[in-house]
Amino acid sequence: MARIGIIGSEGRMGQALVRAIADAGHEYAGGVDRGGDPAALADRSDVLVDFSAPVALEGNVHAAIGAGIPIVIGTTGLEDRHHTAIDNVARAIAVLQTGNTSLGVTVLTQLVREAAARLGPDWDIEIVEMHHRRKVDAPSGTALLLGEAAAQGRGIELAAHRESARDGHTGERQHGAVGFAALRGGTVAGEHSVILAGEEERLILSHSAENRMIFARGAVRAAEWLIGRAPGRYTMDDVLDPAAR
Repeated sequence: MARIGIIGSEGRMGQALVRAIADAGHEYAGGVDRGGDPAALADRSDVLVDFSAPVALEGNVHAAIGAGIPIVIGTTGLEDRHHTAIDNVARAIAVLQTGNTSLGVTVLTQLVREAAARLGPDWDIEIVEMHHRRKVDAPSGTALLLGEAAAQGRGIELAAHRESARDGHTGERQHGAVGFAALRGGTVAGEHSVILAGEEERLILSHSAENRMIFARGAVRAAEWLIGRAPGRYTMDDVLDPAAR
């Protein structure tokens, strides 16, 4: 039984995590939110799960370092400077950062990576995502995760081939681009489709989240897996890798 602490415990994901921790037979070590003390939470936890906000990332990871425990980071909207900070932290502790903790999405990224590699640059790639009206970042962290998988499959850098926010007279689609479209409305937990469009045929790989609990269960599984790991930066792919169990 692990003691799991939640950063961002009062949010919708935090509440789902409390239920998932209990369902998995672990101990909920407590939670903190804005204005709370992540260091005190870390001292009574075996692992932290962070679903708060990018602005809080630095304080959260340093709390984990101070306690010598691993941390799962599911916060989205991270920028390059946040990823640089995570790289630095991973020299001291085990860190798992992901744009989506769903086990189904983890498998989807693997399929997208393989499809992009096998089909090649003559197949256009478009990523379409839809979330609830309250989501504040776009494209979603999951869409970017899928875009990175597609780019890895092609051996390219996503930043140099990303197309989004098309409006007006945009001209032709750039060869080899990875396109993004973001939809917002209602209470949609998360829908993602990766469209690979070739000459006279299309391949669509998709995932639908029916309830936020799928992310909570995946995050708890990631937290279980991360305890006792050597310092380093890990992904959900590692969690599902049979060789790493």
